[in-house]
Amino acid sequence: MWRGLWTLAAQAARGPRRLCTRRSSGAPAPGSGATIFALSSGQGRCGIAVIRTSGPASGHALRILTAPRDLPPARHASLRLLSDPRSGEPLDRALVLWFPGPQSFTGEDCVEFHVHGGPAVVSGVLQALGSVPGLRPAEAGEFTRRAFANGKLNLTEVEGLADLIHAETEAQRRQALRQLDGELGHLCRGWAETLTKALAHVEAYIDFGEDDNLEEGVLEQGGSTGWWGRKTPRISSQRLPSLSLSACLLSPTADIEVRALEVALGAHLRDARRGQRLRSGAHVVVTGPPNAGKSSLVNLLSRKPVSIVSPEPGTTRDVLETPVDLAGFPVLLSDTAGLREGVGPVEQEGVRRARERLEQADLILAMLDASDLASPSSCNFLATVVASVGAQSPSDSSQRLLLVLNKSDLLSPEGLGPGPDLPPHLLLSCLTGEGLDGFLEALRKELAAVCGDPSTDPPLLTRARHQHHLQGCLDALGHYKQSKDLALVAEALRVARGHLTRLTGGGGTEEILDIIFRDFCVGK
Repeated sequence: MWRGLWTLAAQAARGPRRLCTRRSSGAPAPGSGATIFALSSGQGRCGIAVIRTSGPASGHALRILTAPRDLPPARHASLRLLSDPRSGEPLDRALVLWFPGPQSFTGEDCVEFHVHGGPAVVSGVLQALGSVPGLRPAEAGEFTRRAFANGKLNLTEVEGLADLIHAETEAQRRQALRQLDGELGHLCRGWAETLTKALAHVEAYIDFGEDDNLEEGVLEQGGSTGWWGRKTPRISSQRLPSLSLSACLLSPTADIEVRALEVALGAHLRDARRGQRLRSGAHVVVTGPPNAGKSSLVNLLSRKPVSIVSPEPGTTRDVLETPVDLAGFPVLLSDTAGLREGVGPVEQEGVRRARERLEQADLILAMLDASDLASPSSCNFLATVVASVGAQSPSDSSQRLLLVLNKSDLLSPEGLGPGPDLPPHLLLSCLTGEGLDGFLEALRKELAAVCGDPSTDPPLLTRARHQHHLQGCLDALGHYKQSKDLALVAEALRVARGHLTRLTGGGGTEEILDIIFRDFCVGK
């Protein structure tokens, strides 16, 4: 019986096994079979430029351009003279590395030329490679696409590589490196294996339920806990096809694992916005009454004069935005008009835009003048903005607020004067810098809550594509729980597993692959 069960398990695992061994999805790379070359380092003058090739003619190109013409030891740097194959003119003395496939980044034969980074040298070597028969310039992202097609990277790792190349902050680098290392892919692989196991059990009962090969003890577990977690009667295999699923004695372990998977999927989906904020940047809005020091704080955080600072109330009348690296997190920082009844149509429009930005903010930096807390504008701001955000139920999707009392240098030694009751707050002086370290640490914690902490949190979902497939998997598991027919249960498990497979690259369409790879630069 067990031989038949595991045979069926192997058949059910064909889709996920392709995912687990990280083989190609079957989508051919552009220009498959040709040997490609490109400059892989940055444009412009530099000390060293890296030019690389990938494809079956890589070794031939290396022999033609170098003297001596024998291939160097694999994965060892060798100093060679590069010459133009048409004229024999020396081009440069360079380090060359030979990576025979499949032990290379793309899985094909690859060569790297580390040449001097002058534009004339780089141009000469590229032209020399272009004259070698069978070589052509690479398209954007083609090296990585060949690595994906040859099973060197799955799709989540490809996305992690793209994010690593575009990372601008420490948190983005950590998150991208974790995804490139395969953490999200490994997580999905474990989930797919859970569904494969469950599907194997379901199909075993469908295919072998009336066979003598299925031992009686497997189905007759004497009042044990069944698939739905409740006591079920003893049944015989001859009655199985006519029974609803709730009466079948299937593997309780498999069902427990599927239900645990459903909980895990829900937790990751509730956390999805954090990963997307980490990749694209959190929206932080500085707001408060006029003359609270909002523009001074924006200039302090961005380390440049983004906003005009003036003692005149209502100086800022539009929303001024600047991308900033705050404590390693990517942030779009917005300076807004002071919230008050505008004294003219221009300021009224600025206040309207400020309130609009507040609704879109992930984190609100609410600023008040510490020396003027009893003013009507401060009291009104506390009652409307601070109190309303603080009244929200805490959740991953709700806005967060950090109350900052600026101009602490104007306070008397006794501290804050009379005023309304204040929620938790920080004292800061944008003029002297007093309290800045404590403010930045509090800001870091708030941003870690908004964007996730890639050094400690589970793998984050950084793209809408990830969220789409996990939601599809969760929806399919909802059908799995509700179905009373074994065939429908099996189909729900297959659909759920298919979403996990497509998330890591199995069965992906050309259109999806084109969208992912088009953001890579030429040479990567």
